[in-house]
Amino acid sequence: MVLHLIAVIVAVLAVVAAVVHGGYLAMLSSAAKRRAGAAHISQWVSGRWGIVGLTGGVALLSLFLTGGGAFLDVVAILTGAGSGVAATKALQETQQRFRSGS
Repeated sequence: MVLHLIAVIVAVLAVVAAVVHGGYLAMLSSAAKRRAGAAHISQWVSGRWGIVGLTGGVALLSLFLTGGGAFLDVVAILTGAGSGVAATKALQETQQRFRSGS
């Protein structure tokens, strides 16, 4: 029971991380389309959608795996943690690249 709860929490957090990364890229893309001379940003963002799709797909897979037994819960924890960390890392890289601190 505890293992299942941990698996569900990890999987849900992974899905949230992937959705947040996708939302940030959508916001960045929208802002780049409205700004003249930001075509390079739109091109860079369009190349990052694959990462969002992959991390989101693996996160959803981990969420579906939580419906199985104890072994699938362990697999769900591993895949959810991996995709959540990857989505978070990709989001941090995107934020660092386009940070406007000045």
